[in-house]
Amino acid sequence: MEIAQVLDNALRKAAAVWIRPDGHEPRLVWALWRDGTLLVAVGGTEQEVPGLVDGVACTVTVRSPTTHSHLVDARATARRTDLDDDARAALTAARLNGRPEWADVYRLELA
Repeated sequence: MEIAQVLDNALRKAAAVWIRPDGHEPRLVWALWRDGTLLVAVGGTEQEVPGLVDGVACTVTVRSPTTHSHLVDARATARRTDLDDDARAALTAARLNGRPEWADVYRLELA
């Protein structure tokens, strides 16, 4: 199975991934896999990810959804994004604890 398929299968089931913006420590974050990229909401009442800014290179670490063991590391580029109505609804619906109020959303484009 090729790496892209492994990532896609794992990220469809993952609720959280590790993100390490270059030059910063890794951070476990809630993320939503949608349209071939990870959406990460930050700021406001959401999680903080030091170093996550537009254009920064990151390492995304995915664990197996069944065994929770390390599955794969993938490189990604963070892009600040404005959500369309469908993406906003999907991100809001996937959030488990109350009404989300984020300051920014980043799309992590996997290399």
